[in-house]
Amino acid sequence: MNEKNLLDDIAFKSLNELTDLADKIIKNLENENNLENTSEDYTNLLKINRLIEKKFQKNFKEISDKTNFKIKDIKSNKNAKKAK
Repeated sequence: MNEKNLLDDIAFKSLNELTDLADKIIKNLENENNLENTSEDYTNLLKINRLIEKKFQKNFKEISDKTNFKIKDIKSNKNAKKAK
């Protein structure tokens, strides 16, 4: 895999696509007998892993923010009903 193309390409992939790509690289690494050929694959795998972590963190933050907003909305609705 060309590192430049990989970096350009993976930034726009979904978490599922990134996971599938990481799985393919892992399978290739497990089947490789010559360790001299694996350094680029390991580097790419690390980059994919970092991107997956960032996407998980971003998704977690979005879910957390939405949940907090909904909780505040529910609380404000309950408080409005009590005030009546």
